Amino acid sequence: MPVPVPRQRAIPAVESGQAQAASAVGGPSREALEATAAFKAQEAAPPKGDPVEKNNGTNLTLLLIEDDPGGSAIVPEMLDPTGKPIRVRTARNLTEAERLLTDDVHCILLDLALSAPGQAADDELAVLKHVLKLAPRHAVLALTASGDAERGAEAVRVGAQDYLFRDELDGRLLSRAIRYAVERKRSDTAERRLAEGRVRAQENRRLERGLLPTPLLEGSSLRFAARYRPGRSRALLGGDFYDTVRTPDGTVHAMIGDVCGHGPDEAALGVELRIAWRALTLAGLCGDELLGTLQQVLEHERADDEIFATLCTVDIAPDGRSAGLCLAGHPSPLLARPGRPARLLPYDNNGPALGLLPGARWPRMQVELGREWSLMLYTDGLIEGHIGEGRERLGQDGMVELVRRQLDAGLSGEALLRAAVNEVRDLNGGELTDDVAVLLLDRAG
Repeated sequence: MPVPVPRQRAIPAVESGQAQAASAVGGPSREALEATAAFKAQEAAPPKGDPVEKNNGTNLTLLLIEDDPGGSAIVPEMLDPTGKPIRVRTARNLTEAERLLTDDVHCILLDLALSAPGQAADDELAVLKHVLKLAPRHAVLALTASGDAERGAEAVRVGAQDYLFRDELDGRLLSRAIRYAVERKRSDTAERRLAEGRVRAQENRRLERGLLPTPLLEGSSLRFAARYRPGRSRALLGGDFYDTVRTPDGTVHAMIGDVCGHGPDEAALGVELRIAWRALTLAGLCGDELLGTLQQVLEHERADDEIFATLCTVDIAPDGRSAGLCLAGHPSPLLARPGRPARLLPYDNNGPALGLLPGARWPRMQVELGREWSLMLYTDGLIEGHIGEGRERLGQDGMVELVRRQLDAGLSGEALLRAAVNEVRDLNGGELTDDVAVLLLDRAG
C-alpha cells in the first residue's frame, strides 16, 4: 500500500543509493546532489561523530520518538538495500530520546503529537524544533496524522527531511523513506559545508586583499607599479611583502622583502614587518637604524628561531637623481636608463638577512640614478624559477636579459611587470612554487 502523502511530493526511490529530484516542497536539487558528489570526492570521511556516515556495510538505525502505548508496533519490519534489517530504538519522550541519540543513529522518526518542554499553545511544531536543535546532524522524518498534509509540509519547511502519515505506513516504503532522508541530509550537509567554505574563502580573500599595501606617493612625480603572485594555492597573500611611502621632506622610500617559507604564518609575519617598516619610516628612521629595529620586531613575532627575512630598501632623494640602498640578504634592484643596458645595482655591501645575526649591521650605499630611470625591486621567486624541464634556474643574469628585451620592445609600468612575470612562469613550464613580488618606480625626464 503506498504511503498516503500528497501526490505532488511522492517519496523518491533511493534503491540504488542515489537520491533523485524531489518535490516542490523541498527535495534536493540537482546542484545539491552534485555538491554531495564533490563533497564525497574531497572528504575521505565525515567529521567525527557525524551520524550521516558513508555506506560502510553497517545496519541503518532508526530512533522512533513517540508516546503510543502500543510501542514500536506502528513501525513494521524494514530492510535496507542489502537485505539487512533496519534497527529501531524507541523513546517515549524527549528526555529518553536524548539518552538514546548516539552517533550510530542515522535517522529520527518523530511523532509531531508529542509536546516539548515550555511549548507555546500555538506552536504545533515545537517538538520538531526541539529535536532539530538537539540533533542538528541527524536526518529527521516527521510523523503526523492521516490527512494533515499541511502540518507535514510545514515540518519540512522548518527542517525535517520529509513527513509521513502515522496510520498508513508499510515496511518497504518506510525503509525507502528512511534511506532517502539520510541521503538528503547528507546532501544538505554537503551543500551547507561547501557554501560555508565559499564564504570563508571570500572572507579570506577580502582580508588578504586588505592587507596588501596602498602606496603613499601623494606629491611625488614618480610612477609606481607592482605585481604580486603568492606561491600558496588559492591564496592572495604570501611571505613576500613590499611598500612605498613619501615622507614630508619629499624623499620616496621603497621596500621589498621575503619571509622564508610559504604558509599563512609567514604571510602574517610579512604583513607585520611591512606595517612596522611603514611606521618606522614615517617616524624618520632609515638605513641601519631602521633595519635593526625591524630585526627586533621579527625576533619577537616569529614562531621559530630559524625564521628569517630578506629585505631591500631604497630611499630616493627629493630631486629623484640619487638614492640610498640597504640590502639584508636580498637580491639587488635592477636599474634601467634610456640608452644604457639595464643592470643590477651594486651588492658588495649586502648585509645578513634579518633574524640571522644578533647585533648585525647593514651599510647604506649611495647610488646615482640620473635624470630618467626605472628601478625594479623584486623577490627571489622571480629568479629561482627553472628554465624548461632541466634543473637550470633563470638567475639574476637571465632575469636582467629578459627585462632588457621587454624594455627594448617598449614595455613599461604594469605592462612590463606583467610580461616579465608571465615569461618567467612560461620558462618554468607552469606556475611558480615560490612567492613573487615585483615593484617598479619610474622617473620621467
